Amino acid sequence: GVREFMQHWYVGDGMFADGMQFHQDYYNSFVIQPYLQTIIEVANNRQKTYVKEASDLDKISKRYAEIQERMINTDGSYPATGRSIVYRCGAFQHLANVVLTKNLPATLKPAQVRGALTAVIKKTLGAPSTFNAEGWLNIGLAGNQPGLADFYITTGSLYLCSEVFLPLGLPETDEFWSAKAEPWSAVKIWSGMDAPADHAMELRR
Repeated sequence: GVREFMQHWYVGDGMFADGMQFHQDYYNSFVIQPYLQTIIEVANNRQKTYVKEASDLDKISKRYAEIQERMINTDGSYPATGRSIVYRCGAFQHLANVVLTKNLPATLKPAQVRGALTAVIKKTLGAPSTFNAEGWLNIGLAGNQPGLADFYITTGSLYLCSEVFLPLGLPETDEFWSAKAEPWSAVKIWSGMDAPADHAMELRR
């Protein structure tokens, strides 16, 4: 499975297809990249099975973290594209995971990612009608929006949103929590501040 993804399903610029064809959704974040990272790490700790794949995935992971951070708008909203969008802030599992594993690219400061993820959490979990009368999550992205759900979605599915809280695994002394607040990319750009250009990543094999 690892080599299938790395050799055949990598489509470029930090993203994998979920099969033979690429779909514009958040499955690179929900499933693919966090689990690939974990599987490769465990395998290499035992037998160094995927040394080249680990090096390539590190570059891919860092680039996708950049993309995820830039997708977060000034108000915490982000493109509502693809299936399983009702997993809400879980769409940023990958960005949260690279924070937890201390694998952020040099282009992203922990404090700016903290601000961006906080904005996403507030936008998706703070919307009116997010919770029902019993305190359970309603299906939706910004409230009670059952029409956004795919056929396989249940109330239990919605709690994948909790993956955005992965940085809670870091101590309070970590820079992610202790550093002074910094604007994330969208805030910088749309408030007129200067910011570095974004560049695609070419993986040389």
